Amino acid sequence: MAVEEEYLDVLTKTGEKTGISKPRGHVHRDGDYHRAVHVWIFSESTQELLLQRRADCKDSWPGLWDISSAGHISAGDSSLVTARRELDEELGVTLPKDAFELIFVFLQECVINDGNFINNEFNDVYLVTTLAPIPPEAFTLQETEVSAVKYISWKEYEKILASEDPDYVPYDMRGEYAQLFNILSKRYSNDMDRSLILQKQLDRYAPICINTELTGVSEADRGALAVLIEAAMVIDEVFYLQVWYGNPALRDWLKEHSDISNLDKLKWMYYSINKSPWSCLDENEAFLTTADSAVKLLEKSTKAVPGWKGLEYKVAFPMIKPPGANFYPTDMDKKEFELWKSSLKDDQQQAATGFFDVIRRHSESILDASIGSETLSSAQQVVGSPHDLYSVPFSLEYKPLLIKAVELLKKAGDLTDTPSLERLLKGKADAFLSNDYYDSDIAWMELDSKLDVTLGPYETYEDTLFGYKATFEAYIGIRDEEATSKIKLFGDHLQVLEQNLPFDDSYKSKDVVAAPIRVMQLIYNAGDVKGPQTVAFNLPNDERIVKERGTSMVMMKNVSEAKFKHILQPIARTCITEEQREYIDFESFFTHTICHECCHGIGPHAITLPSGQKSSVRLELQELHSALEEAKADIVGLWALRFFIKQDLLPKSLLKSMYVSFLAGCFRSIRFGLEEAHG
Repeated sequence: MAVEEEYLDVLTKTGEKTGISKPRGHVHRDGDYHRAVHVWIFSESTQELLLQRRADCKDSWPGLWDISSAGHISAGDSSLVTARRELDEELGVTLPKDAFELIFVFLQECVINDGNFINNEFNDVYLVTTLAPIPPEAFTLQETEVSAVKYISWKEYEKILASEDPDYVPYDMRGEYAQLFNILSKRYSNDMDRSLILQKQLDRYAPICINTELTGVSEADRGALAVLIEAAMVIDEVFYLQVWYGNPALRDWLKEHSDISNLDKLKWMYYSINKSPWSCLDENEAFLTTADSAVKLLEKSTKAVPGWKGLEYKVAFPMIKPPGANFYPTDMDKKEFELWKSSLKDDQQQAATGFFDVIRRHSESILDASIGSETLSSAQQVVGSPHDLYSVPFSLEYKPLLIKAVELLKKAGDLTDTPSLERLLKGKADAFLSNDYYDSDIAWMELDSKLDVTLGPYETYEDTLFGYKATFEAYIGIRDEEATSKIKLFGDHLQVLEQNLPFDDSYKSKDVVAAPIRVMQLIYNAGDVKGPQTVAFNLPNDERIVKERGTSMVMMKNVSEAKFKHILQPIARTCITEEQREYIDFESFFTHTICHECCHGIGPHAITLPSGQKSSVRLELQELHSALEEAKADIVGLWALRFFIKQDLLPKSLLKSMYVSFLAGCFRSIRFGLEEAHG
């Protein structure tokens, strides 16, 4: 029986899919651009790369030594799934996705076989880091692809390629492929240099001690508080998983090994601030590498070998932070998502673009099931689906953790003697199970409690691919009644601000709801609270609630005071001219923060497109929304302050100080990095 020829997706010269697929032979005959994967297995203890000898029957580079494993990405397939499958088929090595690190992509353009084989190939290059070499007897070689394997020092292999040894498949060492050897060289460099760099990065943060008084908190609420902190710790676990699927393993490994050396201590300290291997203040540049990561043992990833306990590998993470975090498959691009979304019914589209669902792959689920992973969701949905993507609600994706949080929230709800707090906690527990957060967010807006609690999935900053998906967070504090009463003015005048905004009246809402503003003294936070700490937030982000009920704002006064003292004032001494420094004061800083948060609630949210379709600003701006929304709130906040001063609602003494304090605050925000929305 004839073997059916593989089809490949034809790409543009810049690597975008054209929508055309052709037989593999025609692609290489016509010189079409296409995509493939390269997988390198690297033994850390011996500093060796695994090479395979290509079978003599191959139509390109027969009988030559080459990459550990490689293969074309078939039409409709994804990169990471192909990498895993090729390694299994060619070498008999079955690995989970957290073993694969995408280190770079390079374009190979060459012509061989007397002009009959044109290779215009984008290659996704993956690195699998094992602790030691895999025994030769453990491999199961695919005879039609591979005739032999061997390990070789990466430095020796680099020299072989540079000398253009005819027994090895050539790669241009003056071009992009040299990155492989540069990465390995840098990865295992001087620890002293790394310690100095990490210490400098740590020194940019000012540690503070929070000692919030519990005056006025009932005994019942004090009991609830202890349980709520436990629930917040569970929320923290969910957030780590949302950032990257290998993040929890990395965290536990760094913590466990933090007392081995000064470098290990610094790694753990800086990781604890960023909650990931990517530095918030450095455009999300990685400060760790896979070499620093956790070790996992797989006993059945290859053929069994007597006396060998199995394959030990490093949990991998990419040097470039994935824009979709762990909300989407890492190898999914926007075009694939949009094609899938267009095939869905309206309610399914809402889930795909909504706050509370993750996107997964059927093909990845099948692979995971084949190695006994328990991290799968709805693998059975594969049957009959024409698309590889599917959505999974948070309530299912994070079910084991959310069930723990639910139990704690219900317990805290039973302990409190404040009715509105009990309603919030039990409503949030229900939402964690149902994936419907509407009622619990209404309960949060109506909270009237000395114990102030915000807990759940809210902000979308982590999703820089689309800005759709919300991360879990928790803020627990004590309501500052005196400070809250002083700032009631701002929330009560939102409709006035809306009607006076300097743009066309057709975009203005005539039913802006006054925003309740609560000031609290923070006790504990968790979840999406990485890097520079926030001083305030304006929630919820659900456009339905914003339209019907407006938003509510929470200010954390003790955090604001700490930021002003430890961050803003030192920055002002450096960046603000001497004669204007007298205008830097906490009142102006705090007042603009209030206005910034209030102004999130005004201006267009729900919109009608030219086609007549109903949408929202968030959905249309996608990944640009977070940064533009923060810029809007900054500038409209300044405008609002000036408006209040002109209306004699605020003292004229604020006029100069608000601008100078804002300028100093800009230098503070820029330190967050240009990849961060506020920066």
